[in-house]
Amino acid sequence: MEQIKLKLINSAGQTLLTRPAAARVSLVYRAAYRPGDYIALETGMPGQYLVVQFEDTLPPALVYVTGREVDFPIPFGEQASTYSPKAFAGDCHILRARFATAEEIAARRNLAFNPYDRHGDTGLYPHAHANVETRGEAVFAARNAVDGVYENDSHGTWPYQSWGINRDPQAALTLDFGRPVTLDEVRLTLRADFPHDSWWTAATVRFSDGSTEVLTLEKTGEPQRFAITPRTVTGLTLCELKKADDSSPFPALTQIEAWGAEAAPPARQ
Repeated sequence: MEQIKLKLINSAGQTLLTRPAAARVSLVYRAAYRPGDYIALETGMPGQYLVVQFEDTLPPALVYVTGREVDFPIPFGEQASTYSPKAFAGDCHILRARFATAEEIAARRNLAFNPYDRHGDTGLYPHAHANVETRGEAVFAARNAVDGVYENDSHGTWPYQSWGINRDPQAALTLDFGRPVTLDEVRLTLRADFPHDSWWTAATVRFSDGSTEVLTLEKTGEPQRFAITPRTVTGLTLCELKKADDSSPFPALTQIEAWGAEAAPPARQ
């Protein structure tokens, strides 16, 4: 049987806490985190579907792990501004990971959701990245658009983080799934801090198979749903963003959702 191991490691590479490998693992760490601490998740084989919860104030997420090890640095300073002030705080923390069930893997779901996404090729999918993020600040990073936080009537630190485009008309956000998936719907939730914010009247979704869908958007803070022709892809890019003709230069994206299912669900793990 495949097994998982979780470790908490400090900046010097010392293991602070671990447990024997198993199909379902949980760590209870009774101390405050320090800068440089990180969570290490190990699997026996690459290409695994896992349900992870690296922080007990964040929701579990079904993710796809392409390698045998994933590291998640504990956020501090500016990097912590996109999480609840309660997250990663205090002196008692629960970390969890398990293999996803066949039923969970096969279900139709939002394949973009990953509150544990971060910059860089981490091997943990889905993964969002962009060609521009406003001033390089964490509160405007691409990862914010897949974290499952929909509050959008303001902007800035949690819970109002978003993908900010720094007024760049060529801005594009790419969502990588790490394996083939079959999509049938896209949903966008625009940031709606009006009148500070502008909005996009149209956007193009360019899929990894070369096909495109053009979406017509409205000035609303509600999620906008778009049924699309089903296609099997490994990623998509949101681009060709057409700003409304208004006085604000600040359109932004709160969430992107990509609904569908695995292209070829694996056998029960």
